[in-house]
Amino acid sequence: MKIGVVGAGVVGGYYGGKLCRHGADVHLLLRGDFEAVNANGLKIHSPKGDFVIYPHAHETPETIGECDLVLVCLKTTANDRFAELITPLVGKDTAILCLQNGLGNCEQLAQIFPPKKIMGGLCFICLNRIAPGVVRHIAFGKIVLGEHASPPRERTAALAEMFNAAGVPCTVADNLDEGRWEKLVWNIPFNGLGVAAVAGLDALESAGQELPDPPGSAMPTDQLLADPKWEKWVREVMHEIVAVAHAKGLKIDSELPGKMIENTRAMGEYRASTQIDYERGQPLEMESLFLEPLRQAQASGTPVPRLESLCVVLEKLNGYRSHS
Repeated sequence: MKIGVVGAGVVGGYYGGKLCRHGADVHLLLRGDFEAVNANGLKIHSPKGDFVIYPHAHETPETIGECDLVLVCLKTTANDRFAELITPLVGKDTAILCLQNGLGNCEQLAQIFPPKKIMGGLCFICLNRIAPGVVRHIAFGKIVLGEHASPPRERTAALAEMFNAAGVPCTVADNLDEGRWEKLVWNIPFNGLGVAAVAGLDALESAGQELPDPPGSAMPTDQLLADPKWEKWVREVMHEIVAVAHAKGLKIDSELPGKMIENTRAMGEYRASTQIDYERGQPLEMESLFLEPLRQAQASGTPVPRLESLCVVLEKLNGYRSHS
């Protein structure tokens, strides 16, 4: 199977690397890491075993050409480049698997490509990029697959089997919405509050009316959970997300926040992707990770005061950073 990976950063690099190691014909579309991967291969450090693989490295999608499967692993801030980056890889029978965070990404793809081509996947994994062409796998790794516009099909099961054979635990879901909201229960507080810590609790409590100057520091997961006041915010945001999911008719365990917090505490220090983006001066994934969930919460009639305040603070920080 010829597989194109669009957005071959940590997520695309890890899963593309696992598939390449298993024997798939993997082509990575790279930006800053192109020279490192082209010269030295892609290095994966993992508690399950380190390895180096040598996928095809590309700087333009045109040199990849049509693929059997396209993994979309772009930051959602680059979704306006879907047509430019993905179209050269798509042929008559190509499947497009979106592995991005948040809500609304498959719908954006379906505005450009036939909906029947599009699949969604949820990645439950902790990864960091530690050097050009080097990915550190910290924990977890499961993928939950589903179709965007239909119930599971024969290809859904076939792709799940391929991932499992490559050492990536993979299951098929009849409806990805529950999984998306389950993942948001973790992503929104730990990604969002880790960055909002720059502004501090006072800014959150006042819904961002004033931001400090100079700012404080972003906080990794272990620091958020070590401070009782920040942990309280984590829990409250989590329970708001669960309440929204329930209002939408989704079956999410009410005990999930507590379980996620204990799993995260056991993991030790982890810098979520939004924190890393902020520290690098890159735009935050506001739309898919925070604003679209907020819109859906408001449409459901569910009160989400913590999420509302978080979005206000993050938008201000994102705006300041993008103009700095």
